[in-house]
Amino acid sequence: MRLFIAEKPSMAAELSKCLPGPLSRKDGYIITGGGVVTWAFGHILRQAEPAEYDEKYKKWRIEDLPIIPATWNLLVVDSCRKQFAIIENLINQATEIVHAGDPDREGQLLIDEVLDYLHNEKPVHRILLNALDEKSIKKAISTLRENQDFYNLKQSALARARADWLIGMNLSRAYTLAAQRAGHRTTLPVGRVKTPTLALVVRRERELAAFKPEEYFTVKADFKHDNGTFTAYWKPGEEQPGRDSEGRLTDGTVAKALLAKIKSVSSGQIVLCETAEKKDAQRLPLSLSSLQVIAGRKFGYDPQLVLDTAQTLYERKLTTYPRSDCDFLPESQHGDGAIILENLSDGSHTELAGWAAEADRTIKSRAWNDKKITAHHAIIPTVEKCNLAALNDAQKNIYFLIAQSYIAQFFPVHVYNQTRVELEHNGEVFTASGRVVVELGWKKVFAADTDEKDDKKEEDGGMLPAMVKGDITELLSIKADKKSTKPPVRFTAATLLAAMKEIHKYVKNPDLKKRLKDVSGIGTEATRATIIKELIDRRFLQEEKKKKYLIPTDSAYLLIDALPDEMTYPDSTALWENILHRMAEGSENLAVFLEQQAKFTSNLCNIAKEQSIPLKEGHVCPRCGQGVLQPRNGRNGPFWGCSRYPECKGAYDDDQGKPKKPEHPCPRCNQGSLQLRKGKNGDFWGCTRFPACRASCDDDQGKPRLVVQASAQAITAP
Repeated sequence: MRLFIAEKPSMAAELSKCLPGPLSRKDGYIITGGGVVTWAFGHILRQAEPAEYDEKYKKWRIEDLPIIPATWNLLVVDSCRKQFAIIENLINQATEIVHAGDPDREGQLLIDEVLDYLHNEKPVHRILLNALDEKSIKKAISTLRENQDFYNLKQSALARARADWLIGMNLSRAYTLAAQRAGHRTTLPVGRVKTPTLALVVRRERELAAFKPEEYFTVKADFKHDNGTFTAYWKPGEEQPGRDSEGRLTDGTVAKALLAKIKSVSSGQIVLCETAEKKDAQRLPLSLSSLQVIAGRKFGYDPQLVLDTAQTLYERKLTTYPRSDCDFLPESQHGDGAIILENLSDGSHTELAGWAAEADRTIKSRAWNDKKITAHHAIIPTVEKCNLAALNDAQKNIYFLIAQSYIAQFFPVHVYNQTRVELEHNGEVFTASGRVVVELGWKKVFAADTDEKDDKKEEDGGMLPAMVKGDITELLSIKADKKSTKPPVRFTAATLLAAMKEIHKYVKNPDLKKRLKDVSGIGTEATRATIIKELIDRRFLQEEKKKKYLIPTDSAYLLIDALPDEMTYPDSTALWENILHRMAEGSENLAVFLEQQAKFTSNLCNIAKEQSIPLKEGHVCPRCGQGVLQPRNGRNGPFWGCSRYPECKGAYDDDQGKPKKPEHPCPRCNQGSLQLRKGKNGDFWGCTRFPACRASCDDDQGKPRLVVQASAQAITAP
């Protein structure tokens, strides 16, 4: 018996329809003429919690950290026990198994871990379902691969899961306990990807708070040439005075003198004029991240909505697998273009229909490249015809973006002539540039999109008159525009997701920044939106209603300030993601990676043991001077106890909602208090912070005898 194990029921249903009949539905599986199809519910096994390794870990204690499992245990998810038993029984009956998890890292792991858990030794094949339409599924069934080919992908997924466990379980406990020792009543969740993502927003907010606009000048002039007029911008020399470290002209006196110098001469000369033909290749089709960023910019959609909508379109067979980090296409799918474009040209969407009708089916853009394909490819429309009237607004808009990007692959490359001019005027250099479009090409499809317009510099003035080196120019006018530097822009969910994908821009180490430029960021296509949503749901971030800017809360500042740079800067996380990527390719070792993660976790736990996370306000414990007093209820009523209990047993009566201050505060350390004690030579008063503070004095009829004229340093042992 051939057994197909799908990742979820909806996939199993579509898969069974494409197998030979008849179909017979049973409890938890479907019998077909081509085999039995069953399903999981995503991960039906979970990693054991610390307390499931050892009962002592139920209580969070700093001395138990780090917790490093000697062997990693999986447990069946309670809600999935029935389905797991069905899968186990079917595996026992099967002669061969077809792994039908999603075509990505997590999809590979969640079926593999079931097979490993049950010690399966039967042959396993792999089916890659990048789309759920009938043609795609039947093609995938006919081209099964050996599951062993994806062993490295599973190792990468295991490495990710176990690294997340090590860091999340240990550092969340370590830094929560550090905060609680100082009197904070909070839990500080630490995550391998979540924490540096939150830190991006916190740092951006602090940049805004510290931002002070700086004024500078741009000098531009209008010149007359025999063939027409044009605008050029002043180019300062290397030794030009009045510039700041960024090369901007900030000195108004220098700017004024510069204008006078240039106006004193009427004519100049073209010293450089060069024109080159340039080409822009078609913009690639969409991965999930690029779809989320564009949809956020164009429609204001948050990343989770985009993912959920793309998932719905996939399950309705209208678009391909959504959780893709790839923006290339298999060369074998180019032939489907004729059917897809025909469907779009007959559709009800006027723009899509017009572009599809104009598209050239013979054009093969750079997107079709088998060398760039792994387990999945870019998100594109399927060969199923889409009835837009049956979709809601979000589904229509997401489908539009996917189809628009696909159609662009069948338009020519964009061709233009770029001209760059330099002219000299009274010893000063001015530059101008312009472009002439030779063929609009694929940009015609995006012509109406403001987010797709060329990011031209201000100096790119469009059309320039025909000119050659040596031509004479005449100054018509010149001015110095006063401008101000602009503050950085707050993150939205969409731009934060883009930052996670382009994390090299935010890496602290300059050498690492260069190395990580080509990696796929931190997190995965499937998890980035979830991470951002979780930060909002757990109230570390608040989303502004109008422009949907993300604002960090007090808890966010507390968490980021408590943690060392190793966890708040993305350097380590980005490097780990790069290792995980290489592990999927077979060039990294799981055991070595986890050993590195265990050492990293252990080091940070040790730092946390000495960490001080002071409260902004509160009642410092007079006994230890480190913890804070917190209200508690005892047998005799309310009292105030130290947050460092049981290390510090400081306790004080309640005085109208506040701790009753010690009657005799220590004048030496100003933190502890003097208490009556018995010594070899009789009663004396000593500081509660002994041995940190050794202040002591004689007893004077039940009170400490203090020398009023002396400083606190004068108090010595009797």
